[in-house]
Amino acid sequence: MVLRIGVIGTGAIGQDHIHRITYSLTGGEIVAVTDVNSEQAHAVVERESLRAKVYDNGHELIQADGVDAVIVTSWGPTHEEFVLASIAAGKPVFCEKPLATTAEGCKKIVEAEIEHGKQLVQVGFMRRYDKGYRALKQAVDQDKIGEPLMLHCAHRAPAVTNFNGDMAITDSFVHEIDVLRWLIQDDYVSTQVIQPRRTHLAEEGLQDPIIILLETKKGIRIDTEIFVNCQYGYDIQCQVVGETGIANLPEPSSVQMRSEAKLSTDILVDWKQRFVEAYDIELQEWINSTVKGEVHGPSAWDGYVVAVTTDASIEAKQTGQIVPIEMPEQPDFYKGASAKHTV
Repeated sequence: MVLRIGVIGTGAIGQDHIHRITYSLTGGEIVAVTDVNSEQAHAVVERESLRAKVYDNGHELIQADGVDAVIVTSWGPTHEEFVLASIAAGKPVFCEKPLATTAEGCKKIVEAEIEHGKQLVQVGFMRRYDKGYRALKQAVDQDKIGEPLMLHCAHRAPAVTNFNGDMAITDSFVHEIDVLRWLIQDDYVSTQVIQPRRTHLAEEGLQDPIIILLETKKGIRIDTEIFVNCQYGYDIQCQVVGETGIANLPEPSSVQMRSEAKLSTDILVDWKQRFVEAYDIELQEWINSTVKGEVHGPSAWDGYVVAVTTDASIEAKQTGQIVPIEMPEQPDFYKGASAKHTV
């Protein structure tokens, strides 16, 4: 069976997904696209040589009989609307982050999916599909370092444009929120944001860097440095300190050079290069599981947890206080779902 896929939103990430599904992955075909910029949607269809229909809007695409599943890569504030419409139509939907721009919006999606009676939603947190993170999780799950006690993490980018306000949390830290919870299988109970000396290279209105401290139900302490103007490269770090050892996220593969009296390795500068393989694995596994009528990846509940934690972290940044993360009990509907997503 070939999964007939409709894509809502043909911006950069939408175009990337269309290209990889068409030319790199198996089992899926792009049969429908739409974008608020109709000319761009038509141009993508022509450039990628797709046999796809361009629809006037996302709702028409979702309702189309020839579309089996939906990918939402449109502007963030539209995600909630299109995910809810996909659930109402009974169609599996892969939604790039954010699932919704508010925790309340994510909760509506969770409630709609539970009412539908079957999981349909997967959220695009691609780090769970990175081979390095999967190797790190395997070490933790196999008790190679004993029970985790602390995590030291960093999320660094060389420079950003049009970043302001709380975007270091809403656009960058959200990935740590999801992947670290998946890594240690524990929920957060509090968050605190520390604001060190600000780099003069940050745009006006952006505090950079920041340090976010999380505590989990088991008492694991997590510190994450978010530094989006570090200049030297795109650098993702994660160290898990356990009772009997330490496990580090592997560095991306690069050639070690001995030249001109120096020992060196290159550092990536582009986040797409860092996680390009993870995106491929993510979409391939989504296609495979969707054909089986299953959801194995980050769920709507995971998207809701990220939204609640994000809101609490923004409050912590604004107040300078330790803010509790108050989360309702995970519904039975989602229990066991994360267990399917193993390495």
